[in-house]
Amino acid sequence: MSAGDSRPPSDSSESSGGGATSTSAERDDDDVSIGVTDRFLHDDDGPFMFLREVLSSAGIVVAVGVLLFAIAGVWPPMVAVESGSMEPHMQKGDLILITEPGRFAPDAGDDSGVVTYAEGEDADYRSLGSYGSVVVYDNPNAAGPPIIHRAMFRVEAGENWYDRANPDYITAENCEELEFCPAPYDAYITKGDNNPTYDQTSTISAPVKEEWITGVARIRVPYLGWIRLAFATTAPASTNGAPPTAPTAPTLDFAPTSELPAAERLSPTDVPPKPLAATPA
Repeated sequence: MSAGDSRPPSDSSESSGGGATSTSAERDDDDVSIGVTDRFLHDDDGPFMFLREVLSSAGIVVAVGVLLFAIAGVWPPMVAVESGSMEPHMQKGDLILITEPGRFAPDAGDDSGVVTYAEGEDADYRSLGSYGSVVVYDNPNAAGPPIIHRAMFRVEAGENWYDRANPDYITAENCEELEFCPAPYDAYITKGDNNPTYDQTSTISAPVKEEWITGVARIRVPYLGWIRLAFATTAPASTNGAPPTAPTAPTLDFAPTSELPAAERLSPTDVPPKPLAATPA
């Protein structure tokens, strides 16, 4: 500074010193952040490794669930079979992949995506061991979880369907002796493959409306459903009608008898409530 210069001395050295201190603190924070990230990604033991494994496993489960939902169009997309009413084509402990009725629907049948036994026989369409579609339906007027049985034939409101029924699956002598004959509305007559009578001529269900059908069974995987059933047997009983094998519902296991047919009960795998007289998986 010249002799005549009256300006105060510059404090640039202090500013630069302060700036250096601030930059050093930020660098330390960055180092800590990088250190935590590096440990999370690369530690072979300890809490970071445990957290990484938990998060990656959860991510895989979520990804698989999203993929299955995208394919099936219904949740849960899998159910575990709880009883023997669909034997020999479904066994207790089987895991069943279901889809929304309209997905992957065959040419046989109509726009509903459901092919009845009668239609399947005419078109030579088989599903899970016999003609027609195996459907999951939930009667809102009946207690208990949804049911998985085969759609046998369609009826129209007011129809006398006694003559169309297989006489081996009814005990009545005429339409008047059948509770739901004439048909009260357009619907399906259903039956468990291992049951002696139609669901509608026993205490299982009224004729099944199309809107009650929540899914159609597509693929059977033996044994895997036992895992879901094992969890379901320890779950507390549900009072809201949720399916037995949903996370909070108990399983129901009704063995078929000549007096009272069983409903095939299912069990969903760890998922939000509802799809079957079987247990969603």
